[in-house]
Amino acid sequence: MPARTSAERGREVRQRLLDTAATLIPELGWSAVSTRALAERADVTPGLIHYHFSSVQALLREAALRVMGEVVSATSLAFTSADDLDAGLDLMLGALDSYPGEDATSLLFTETCLAATRDPELRAELSTLVAGFRKDLATWLAGHGQDHPGDTAAVLAATIDGLMLHRVLGVELTSATAMTVLRGLVAPAPPSARTASRRRSEARRGRTHRRRA
Repeated sequence: MPARTSAERGREVRQRLLDTAATLIPELGWSAVSTRALAERADVTPGLIHYHFSSVQALLREAALRVMGEVVSATSLAFTSADDLDAGLDLMLGALDSYPGEDATSLLFTETCLAATRDPELRAELSTLVAGFRKDLATWLAGHGQDHPGDTAAVLAATIDGLMLHRVLGVELTSATAMTVLRGLVAPAPPSARTASRRRSEARRGRTHRRRA
């Protein structure tokens, strides 16, 4: 077997550091992950951490966002593969059931969101990740006749985040309960309701126009 090149060894060390950081964040808490803890767990010298990453915070950001991106992508795939809104919700909430609250991924999500309140760069990258998820969700909702896909996607995404947070806190909230409520949120309005809504909007616009006149 040919000897590995220095580039290959470098990629291996970098990957090991990312994997180690993703393990330590939920285990120790974001702020407790130090250069020493990373080096000892990854079995590398402290200098290698700063060779591959500009700082420990940069390493933690990349590790956390990689895990969160994988979860978001899997969730997006779950609902976009569905044939209708009900099936999409079932698949989405089914994917969420993989994270009961005390698992490492749920804790990593919570730690990362908390860290983002103090780290503008992390906050910006998380916002981009959430925006992409909302866009995919809105596109799928629009394709299945949802009347307000953008707003509904934003509320639905926030609800999913809230479900994960509540489970971390130990609050019992089953997917079956959430499904009952969320089905009403995403369902297209019946034609009669759309007509009534349009008339109310027209009436409001008429009152506004008269007041301005």
